[in-house]
Amino acid sequence: MDIKVILIAIGIPAYNEENNIAKIIIRLQKVADKVIVCNDGSSDLTGEIAERLGAIVINHPKNLGYGAGIRSIFQKAKELDADILVTFDADGQHRIEDIQTVLEPLIKNEADISIGSRFLGQNNSNVPKYRKAGIKTITNITNTSSDLNLTDSQSGFRAYSKKVIQEIIPSEYGMGVSTEILIKAGKKGFKIKEVPIIVLYEGDTSTHHPVSHGISVIMSTMKFISIEHPLKFYGLPGITFLGIGLFFIVWTLQIFAATRQVWTNVSLIGIGAIIMGTMLTMTSIMLYSLVNVVRERSG
Repeated sequence: MDIKVILIAIGIPAYNEENNIAKIIIRLQKVADKVIVCNDGSSDLTGEIAERLGAIVINHPKNLGYGAGIRSIFQKAKELDADILVTFDADGQHRIEDIQTVLEPLIKNEADISIGSRFLGQNNSNVPKYRKAGIKTITNITNTSSDLNLTDSQSGFRAYSKKVIQEIIPSEYGMGVSTEILIKAGKKGFKIKEVPIIVLYEGDTSTHHPVSHGISVIMSTMKFISIEHPLKFYGLPGITFLGIGLFFIVWTLQIFAATRQVWTNVSLIGIGAIIMGTMLTMTSIMLYSLVNVVRERSG
C-alpha cells in the first residue's frame, strides 16, 4: 500500500528583516519540506541571507506590499505543487512550535484553511490593548462583509490546503489581502477553522509603526470590501442618505405649507443628503456592473 508523502511549504513575506530571517529559516527548515521567502524589495541583506541558507527566494525589484508578497508565495507554492502552504511572519512574533497546531486541521481534513488566532483560549493576555482593539475592529468588518465568524481575521499565521493554493489567486497588494483571501475562500465554500496560538510581542519585532500600520490595514481592507461588495458598501449608505434627505425635504415642504417660510438649514440638509445618497447609489450600481463584467471576461 502506497503512503502519500505530503509536501509542506512555509512561505515568509519579508521586508528588511535581516535581523530575524536567518534564525527563522534555520528553524523552519527542520519542520518544512520547502521554505519560500519573498524578499519584497528589501534594502538590507534579507534576500542574500535567505539565499545563502538555501531557501527558495522570490525577489521583488521594489517594495510592493504585504499582499504582493503573499501573492508571490501562493504562486511559488502552486509551482512546487505543495500540498500545504503555511504563511509565517518574518518579524519573530510567531512561534515555530505552533506550526503543528496550525497544520493539524488540514492534516486531519477538518479544514481547507487553518488560522492561528491570538484570541482563542487564554492566549491573548500578552497582546497589547491597542493591537487587540484594532484587530477586533477589522475582524468585525470582515465578519460583517461575509458569512464568517472569526476572532482574528488578520492573523498572518495560516495554513492553506492544496485546493486553496490552486484555486485562489490573491490580487490585493496591501494588508487587505488577509480579508480578500477569506472572502474568496468563503465564496468557494472552503472550510475555515481557527486554532489558538501565542504571539510574542516582546522586544523589537515589528518593523511597522502601529498607528500607520493599523490605518493601512483598515484602508486596504475597506478598499477590497468596497470592490467585492459594492451594493453593501455604497448602496446601503446611499439608500440611508436618500431616506434622510427625503425626510428633511418633506419636513421643509410641511413648514413651507404651514408658514410660507423656508427653513434654510433644514432644506440644505435634505438637499445635501439626497445628493450624497444619489452619488453613493449610482456608484454602487456602476461598480457592481463593472466588477461583474470583469469577472465574466476573466472567467
